[in-house]
Amino acid sequence: MDSFPEDGSVESKTALFAIDQRMSRFTVQAFASGLLSAFAHHPLIAIREFSGDVRLNADAAERSSVVVRVNAASLEVSGNANDRDRPEINRAMQEEVLESDRFPEIVFISTGATVNRSGQGPFLANLSGELTLHGVTQPLSLPVNVTLTEDLLRANGTFSLKQTDYGIHLVTAVAGAVKVKDELKFSFDIAARKKA
Repeated sequence: MDSFPEDGSVESKTALFAIDQRMSRFTVQAFASGLLSAFAHHPLIAIREFSGDVRLNADAAERSSVVVRVNAASLEVSGNANDRDRPEINRAMQEEVLESDRFPEIVFISTGATVNRSGQGPFLANLSGELTLHGVTQPLSLPVNVTLTEDLLRANGTFSLKQTDYGIHLVTAVAGAVKVKDELKFSFDIAARKKA
């Protein structure tokens, strides 16, 4: 079982884990604001296609790394949008917000990690890295709850970002009476399987 040793005496080991998309969940919550926001959608968006690797250093957590790649065109409204509005919301998200034809990939690459761990159970990690979205790269810090077994790594958490930090124009409707708020909330529950 790969784990972070208590005394640092174990020889350095690095294990590679690949994200299993079928066992994972990744969503974005958007929020409406404006005069008519009480009648507007607060769409939950599912990220359908993503992949990545976790390189876990059992002796030195700060040397571990994460890369996650998302197919921007795979984002689609899920949940609380009615069937009549769903196609228009998806079109606006792809064409006006993400511009996925121009910027087909969203990428997070970690640059550092810190771990708060005691014993052999789940632990809290904080990943620092860079997120490239809509052709713009910005620093991003992710608090992550991690559970590690011999062959499986699970990581879950939430984070927020502002669309305008990535050059995204906020979508409006009903002559500006309804608009999507700048801040988006992301939730993830990622499973990664150990590679041979």
